[in-house]
Amino acid sequence: MAKQNIYDNEVFFENFQKIRESKINFNDCIETPILLSMLPDLRGKEILDIGCGMGQHAKQYSDMGAASVLGIDISEKMLEYARAHNKAHNITYQQMAMEDIYLIDRRFDLVTSSLAFDYAEDFDALLKDIYTLMKEDAQLVFSMSHPMATAYDGTYDRFTRSESGERLYANINNYLLEGRRKIKWVLDGYELYHRTFSSLLNSIIKAGFTLEECRESRISDEMRMQYPDVFGGTVHRPDFVFFRCKKWV
Repeated sequence: MAKQNIYDNEVFFENFQKIRESKINFNDCIETPILLSMLPDLRGKEILDIGCGMGQHAKQYSDMGAASVLGIDISEKMLEYARAHNKAHNITYQQMAMEDIYLIDRRFDLVTSSLAFDYAEDFDALLKDIYTLMKEDAQLVFSMSHPMATAYDGTYDRFTRSESGERLYANINNYLLEGRRKIKWVLDGYELYHRTFSSLLNSIIKAGFTLEECRESRISDEMRMQYPDVFGGTVHRPDFVFFRCKKWV
């Protein structure tokens, strides 16, 4: 499987860091609250966080009582930040591509991932590898960009707007054409993989998981009206999708 590591690009990392340092961003205001709300009780749990990035979630898991957290990421720059800003005695960070997790010789009570599976070329294989790393009755909780968002391929505008610039509705083209998307996000050449909603569900089923919960992102009307330039389009389509799955043996 292809292993993308755009986060070690100096320009991309610096711009991405600026986005995350802003208090009003999609991760902190939309994605993180939903992901955390779907987690089980973490006290005493051994956790694997795939695509841990800057370590925000790993530190949150530690603070929530996890016994141990292993955060893996392909990006050296992201891990450098995580080790400096989100460290704890029970957190270990390791540089590793998600395609190589089969090399991990441990089993976990919980596996999580925040917006990293968008980069997986072979989603079926990734989920099967995750399944083997999980203890009996363990859970997998992860978020991805919503298929209505990943359908965008850069050849059309994401939204149709009024003359004043207001987002009127989302444009969803080429939804049924699955595969790699190469678009501009922070930099030209940003790559991710688009899959339909049914493909995501079928991959979860084929890996052997039972789906416990699925949620689509939504932000409050108050936040939308307060920050229309940031969140004005969120009413037209979800930006993220979330799954909680269980391994039954």
